[in-house]
Amino acid sequence: MIEILNAEQLHRARETGALVGSILQSLKRRAVVGVNLLDLDRWTKQLIENAGAESCYVDYAPSFGRGPFGHYVCTAVNDAVLHGMPHDYVLADGDLLTLDLAVTLQGVAADAAISFVVGSHPATEDLAMIAATERALAAAIAAARPGARIGDLSHAIGSVLSAAGYPINLEFGGHGIGSTMHQDPHVANDGRAGRGYRLRPGLLLALEPWVMADTDELVTDADGWTLRSATGCRTAHTEHTIAITEDGAEILTLPR
Repeated sequence: MIEILNAEQLHRARETGALVGSILQSLKRRAVVGVNLLDLDRWTKQLIENAGAESCYVDYAPSFGRGPFGHYVCTAVNDAVLHGMPHDYVLADGDLLTLDLAVTLQGVAADAAISFVVGSHPATEDLAMIAATERALAAAIAAARPGARIGDLSHAIGSVLSAAGYPINLEFGGHGIGSTMHQDPHVANDGRAGRGYRLRPGLLLALEPWVMADTDELVTDADGWTLRSATGCRTAHTEHTIAITEDGAEILTLPR
């Protein structure tokens, strides 16, 4: 299903996106050395409920997971990259943490992710990897405008990640979003320009470049959800929800 939002729905999408962006920044401030991932999850629940929103994750049970996710935020540490299930882990100095959050407010969903290094001693290679995913996301957003095709966005992402020297996994990528979190079209993190669905005003897309330092192979944790690099290498993931407008792309998940 591909949804095209009207002006009133787009207004609500802006509210949802701002909430997601703000919650992520609040969690980033709290994600310091000594904090438990389960505390981050509890804080997320509180922030979502205080805003009158609903989690897209708690009851989410797709074919690639093991039953309902059961938590409010994805917390991926170091070699974990996607669908990181919060568990009893205390953050240490130098941990590379990704927070991925999706909520629904007034019937419209938004989805975003940030990666950052906890503490005061970030590794140069970690910062470079995070920056590469941010540049790839910016390139895709710059390519997103009415009449462009999904392949243009995929090609923009893949070009940046490949130039930075990172292998690219095509199993998971960006996606359409609207009244539900995951919709068509799929936005792979590499592809051929000029191919795929043609973008239209009112389309919402969650774009999410993610990489693993030295592999494109994933392994699944015993929890049935958390995806890790097969080699144990570090990972990074950056995501924004955008709206296609007559003037180009509008980033919805920036914090206010």
